[in-house]
Amino acid sequence: MKLCKKFWALTVILVVLGLITVLFAAGCGKTEGSKPKLASELNLFIWSEYIPQAVLDKFEQKYGIKVNQTNYSSNEEMLAKLQAGGTSQYDVAVASDYMVEIMLNQKQPIIQVIDLNNVPNLKNIDPQYRNKVFDPDNKYSVAYVCGSAVIAVNKDKIKESIKSYKDLMNPKYKNSLVVLDDERAIIGIGLKLLGYSLNETDEEKIKQAKDVVSKLIPNIKAYDSDSPKTLLINGEAAGGVVWSAEASLAKRENPNIEIIFPEEGMYLWQDNLVITQGAPHKKEAELFINFILEPEISAMISKEFPYTNPNLEARKLLDQSVLEDKSAYPPQDVLAKGEFLRDVGEATKIYDELWSELKQKIN
Repeated sequence: MKLCKKFWALTVILVVLGLITVLFAAGCGKTEGSKPKLASELNLFIWSEYIPQAVLDKFEQKYGIKVNQTNYSSNEEMLAKLQAGGTSQYDVAVASDYMVEIMLNQKQPIIQVIDLNNVPNLKNIDPQYRNKVFDPDNKYSVAYVCGSAVIAVNKDKIKESIKSYKDLMNPKYKNSLVVLDDERAIIGIGLKLLGYSLNETDEEKIKQAKDVVSKLIPNIKAYDSDSPKTLLINGEAAGGVVWSAEASLAKRENPNIEIIFPEEGMYLWQDNLVITQGAPHKKEAELFINFILEPEISAMISKEFPYTNPNLEARKLLDQSVLEDKSAYPPQDVLAKGEFLRDVGEATKIYDELWSELKQKIN
C-alpha cells in the first residue's frame, strides 16, 4: 500500500512538473511572438537628392533594415508609376500635398492608413503642418519637409533688377534659364502673372496662362527638377525658377546667386511620407516614418537639404544660420502671398495637354 501511495505521489509530481514545463515553454513562445522579426529591407520611393545616405545608414544600423531607394522627377511621374503596379513594389513614398489629395480621390486605393500608434514622434511636428486640408486627421500622411519655388539669378550674369516672373521673359536672357520640370509650377507662372489661382480649373484661363508662359520658352535652357542648382553653380544658367533648397545650396557654392520671392506670390508646398496600398513591409514602413521624425534625424536632413523643417524638436538642434536662411524660412508677408496646390480634378487633363505642348516647343 505504501509503495502504491509513493508511486501515485511520484506520478502526480511528474505530471505537475510536465504541466509547468509546458506552460513555461508556451510563455516563452508568447514573449518571442510579441516581437516578430523585422524584414531585412524597405523600399523607398522619393525625389532624388532628398534624403542623406547617412540617415538611411543609421536606420539600417539601428534596425538591421536596408533601405532601397528609387527616385522620380515629379509628382506626376511618381503617381503614374504607382498606378502602373508600383504600389506593391514600394513601401514608403513621398508625395506633395495636392498629390496626397489626388491619391485619395482615385477609384483604386494608392496609399493606405498609417497606424499612428506606431508613429509616436508625430508629436514633434508643428501643429501648422498637421491635419491639413488634404488629410485632415493625418490618417494617410506625415509631413516630411516643406518649401517653395523661388527665382534665383546670378548677379554676375543678370545685372537688371528681378522682382517678377515677367522680368525673366526679357529677350536678353535667351537660352540662359533653368526651370523646374513641373507642369503645375511652370503653368502656374502664367496663372500668377494673370492674377489667377494656381488651382484654376477654367480651361480658357489655363490656356491664357499657357500662352503667357510661352513667352518664356526662348529663354529656357533646361528643365531640371532634380538638381537645378548644378547649372546655377557652374554658370551654365544665368538664373531660373527652382526649389527653395536648391537655390540655397547654389548660393552656398556661389555667393553671387540672389534668391528672389516673385512679387506675384509663389508656389508653396508640403511634402509628406505615405505608405503605398500594397506595401510588402508596412510595419517597417511605420518604423521608418517614426525614425525620420526623431529630432536628431530630422535635423540631419535639414543640414544637408535646407528646406523648411516642420519638426519643432529638430529645429532646436539646427544652427541659427540655418534658421535664418530666408529661402527655407521666408518672412510671413511672403508666405501670406503664396499658395499651395490642390487637386484640380478633371482639369488635370488640361494641364497635362498644355504641358505637352509647351515641352514640344522647348525641345
